[in-house]
Amino acid sequence: MQSVKLTILGSTGTIGESTLDVISRHEQYQVVALTANSQVEKLYQQCLQFHPQYAAMVDENSAAQLAEKLKKAGLEISVLSGTEGLETVAALDEIDTVMAAIVGAAGLLPTLAAARAGKKILLANKEALVMSGHLFMEEVRANGATLLPIDSEHNAIFQCMPENYSEGLAHVGVNKILLTASGGPFRTQALDQLNTVTPAQAVAHPNWVMGQKISVDSATMMNKGLEVIEACWLFDTTADMIQVVIHPQSIIHSMVSYKDGSVLAQLGNPDMRTPIAHAMAWPERIDSGVEPLDIFEVANFEFEKPDMQRFACLRLAYEAMARGGTATTVLNAANEIAVDAFLNEKIGFLQIPQIIESSLTAVAIDEATNLEQVLKADQQARLHAKEMVLRNGRVN
Repeated sequence: MQSVKLTILGSTGTIGESTLDVISRHEQYQVVALTANSQVEKLYQQCLQFHPQYAAMVDENSAAQLAEKLKKAGLEISVLSGTEGLETVAALDEIDTVMAAIVGAAGLLPTLAAARAGKKILLANKEALVMSGHLFMEEVRANGATLLPIDSEHNAIFQCMPENYSEGLAHVGVNKILLTASGGPFRTQALDQLNTVTPAQAVAHPNWVMGQKISVDSATMMNKGLEVIEACWLFDTTADMIQVVIHPQSIIHSMVSYKDGSVLAQLGNPDMRTPIAHAMAWPERIDSGVEPLDIFEVANFEFEKPDMQRFACLRLAYEAMARGGTATTVLNAANEIAVDAFLNEKIGFLQIPQIIESSLTAVAIDEATNLEQVLKADQQARLHAKEMVLRNGRVN
């Protein structure tokens, strides 16, 4: 297999660490650049192991600390800082592939830089498409970039699609996309008990090992709502073509229903190294380090329809996608503020969708025809959501 040179955006997060684990199993992959927000020690240790040419940190003080540690260790690694540093390493001439694994809106600009540079993008940052789907896909097409999904669900859909799906789902006989969801830790808990749940309970996902923000999104099912929006852009379809299916075992990662009655599904143990390895090697296959699925141990599969009253965030995501324009940008920004406030115990769990819905009502929705409009909507939504948090999440 040909040598592949990579930049990993967000290497200290769970996706970044899983990517490095897969890379460590194969000689053909070379890490050229690693990036992080402010975790100096973790990025330093990764630099010691993988010897990249570049390291970038969003926080300038953290970047200075990292540079000093690397110098003392005798490592000649160029250290960059700020969003501009991330954009630089995402567009390096010498790299082939960019793992876009930064959580949230912070990943938008460096991922856009990778698209504009025509890179092979392994997209784990769903917010890039949620915030600016039309603009992002235009950049991918205009610059000849390759976009491969890393979210386990979208990667599963990609694997179940025919090669020519870009000609149109109706043209290739697709009837519906079945997007699976675990239902999170509160799937069966009484609704009147949800406002008393703690951040520790919300981040305790029953199947997946994930960061705090995405774990809370899974508990509210906003994560699934964001994935519905992402799937619309990835597969050039509408939200009414995507049906969310709660599947508590998290073994079937998603399915594609065809007009002839066939339903194709991708199965596997719940481990992000599987979709990472698939996208890294595509169209070939490599070892991911994941244990093979024992179908007899799983034994049974369960499926449920999502309750839109219990999972108001999922309903809001469908509504935002239907409105179009910057509505999904507002949805994402308000959610990031609300989740952060919940994790810091400033609001209750059930106030997360209230703040998001208030933001979607209060912030003007624009057409999202340029990046300035997207960033303006993002900023306005954050300001409104922060005001709601200051009122302890009480929505007038």
